Amino acid sequence: MRAMVIDGFGGADHLHPAELPEPAAAAGEVLIRILAAGVNPVDWKIREGYLAAMFPHRFPLIPGWDAAGTVAALGVDVADFAVGDRVWAYCRKPIVQGGTYAEFVVMTARDVAAMPVHLDFEHAAAMPLVGLTSWQALFDAAGLIAGQSVLIHAGAGGIGSIAVQLAKNAGARVVATAGPQNRTYVRDLGADHVVDYTAGDFVPAVRALFPEGVDVVFDTIGGETQTRSYQALRRNGCLISIVDEPRLEEAGGFGVRAAFVFVSPNGNQLRKLAAMIDAGDIRPPAISVMPLSAAAEAQRLSQQGHVRGKIVLKVG
Repeated sequence: MRAMVIDGFGGADHLHPAELPEPAAAAGEVLIRILAAGVNPVDWKIREGYLAAMFPHRFPLIPGWDAAGTVAALGVDVADFAVGDRVWAYCRKPIVQGGTYAEFVVMTARDVAAMPVHLDFEHAAAMPLVGLTSWQALFDAAGLIAGQSVLIHAGAGGIGSIAVQLAKNAGARVVATAGPQNRTYVRDLGADHVVDYTAGDFVPAVRALFPEGVDVVFDTIGGETQTRSYQALRRNGCLISIVDEPRLEEAGGFGVRAAFVFVSPNGNQLRKLAAMIDAGDIRPPAISVMPLSAAAEAQRLSQQGHVRGKIVLKVG
């Protein structure tokens, strides 16, 4: 099968095309013929070796954790799918090696779900990681409910694009940070307020809207942004980061709680997201489509950090 691989950690030039054996579906697994694969910041972080201590890995390594395609084969004891079904999946496995920048991937059946009925493969491929990350951060970790307020950093990014919609759909009051060029885009997603992060400190801007602070901060940036975000929270509020592990003693000093979320595969949540898309409650992020052969350039663009929505690789 065609794939884009790395044989060792390094820059984007380490990513190159290769012909590899097609994987086979073991018991309880689904073989997916990939037609489109999402590009995420975690992909280039893995390529650079930044996450080598966090995840066991083997070379040659195929990056990519987002897949949309059709069922090519079923392992024994898989009864919920048929060959040809349109499916999507977040394909993180215990060992990082067989990713989605390729024509085929195998995944545990319980973590695979039917795609939204009216979505094309490219838009579907943009959803699994960002949809599950947003769901697990906002609802599983932060416990966001109707009537609460939430600050979502980088509202125009892949994760921010979905987090804004999920929070708004849940009945929360949504503040998102974004550059001036993305203000209209983020507003259209449902943000009640958009704070221009290029215009100065976001904390006074948020406090002007919510004098006591917001209930939840969804930190997708880390670093100084995370540290400053504590001052945007109300007492007993909650900060959830997907970038840097919060220091609990620092959070405690502000009278808030904090947690780190690294997204896990979840077929049930993918089915809920599909139902929401089919109902018109949310939509995938904006996408830019590139061929699989351009994976290195796609990762370079992702690494620059100013992509609106998601980059998607067209595979099939």
